[in-house]
Amino acid sequence: MRLIAAVFVLIVTVTVGSAVAADWPQWRGVDRRGTSGETGLARSWPAGGPPLVWAADGLGEGFSAPSVVGRFIYLMGNRDGNEQVITLDSDDAGCEVWATTIGPVRHDGSGYPGPRSTPTVDGDRLYALGLNGDLVCLKRETGVVLWRKDLVADFGGTIPNWGYSESVLIDGPAVICTPGGAQATLVALDKLTGETIWSAAIGDAASYSSIMPAVINEVKQYVQFTAAGVVGVDASDGTLLWRYDAPANGTANIATPIISGDSVFAASGYGTGGGRVDVSGDGRMSAAEEAYFTKSMKNHHGGMVLVDGYIYGCNDPGRLTCLDFATGDVLWSERDAGKCAVTYVDGMIIARDEKGPVSLVDADSAAFALLGQFEQPRRSEQPSWPHPVVSDGRLYLRDGDVLLCYDLRETSDN
Repeated sequence: MRLIAAVFVLIVTVTVGSAVAADWPQWRGVDRRGTSGETGLARSWPAGGPPLVWAADGLGEGFSAPSVVGRFIYLMGNRDGNEQVITLDSDDAGCEVWATTIGPVRHDGSGYPGPRSTPTVDGDRLYALGLNGDLVCLKRETGVVLWRKDLVADFGGTIPNWGYSESVLIDGPAVICTPGGAQATLVALDKLTGETIWSAAIGDAASYSSIMPAVINEVKQYVQFTAAGVVGVDASDGTLLWRYDAPANGTANIATPIISGDSVFAASGYGTGGGRVDVSGDGRMSAAEEAYFTKSMKNHHGGMVLVDGYIYGCNDPGRLTCLDFATGDVLWSERDAGKCAVTYVDGMIIARDEKGPVSLVDADSAAFALLGQFEQPRRSEQPSWPHPVVSDGRLYLRDGDVLLCYDLRETSDN
């Protein structure tokens, strides 16, 4: 890809807290729930899929889904022995704007090379975490490094088998992430300087999930799925409030927990399944009581979305499933979408099979309805694990070295 200006004028300036519906400024969108508020999208696809706007290549190895703010796209990749944060211009056919090396490739991803994390955009700054634990804060316009930390060297963290995969959370003045281990299972850092605000010495190793902010029982907290279970910590100082270990397996806990009111649902693959707990108590006297546990949501890596009281996600080995959040009952379960990663938008689920096909499914708890499906072109040899991203009427699909951009908007031809 050709390199355009290293310094560019930002068309929009937004923070995560004030991002508009068209933006996708972090992992799983504005609120980290895998849902978009956009409307006016086509409710069916032709056999070849929605119109392909452009395809950008040269992104290197990796499974990093993009974040999108305004016309600019941010993702990560391994190129020439280095782990990089890369910026593209969506209005210029995905041409590269700048790339910043955050460190040499030191972890091979255990057979699945390249970074997994989605960069987090916050105002004029960008935060990204590499496989090795290189955490960087970059100037968004230029990619200049403003500060950096090493989750292993600085906090005693241990790199998970497939590398650090978390997409870090920016919440108010802090960046929160999961080094794992005895010293700092979770840490909160000053987002402007990288200085430590607090560390939570819970003792759990890091896994592959990303932190969710929540207010449960009127207490602001952070919910994370570690290698040992789901934990809730006080946002003010990292004190452990409650934990729920049943959804954890001994290999990889990946899916971001779902939070609704004072209830939390978490699930994992490898034959485990998922469960909902209701968190009760007053302040730091909290307890998590299991409401149900089900083997019908063994969610491996594709995530889940909560829509109108129903969970949509893939139950291993490859059944898109609709589950009642309140009861755990299965409303329907179908194989047509494959083992998929899911994103919700405009009354529909976009489901991306790890083998390549992309499906459009009606988000209807009453019955499964396939609205369209196409075979993704330019497939890599790696699984298509990056989650679908929707921003400003466009669908972005990362597949290793390539990023595909599709137009999802309703037209007279649909």
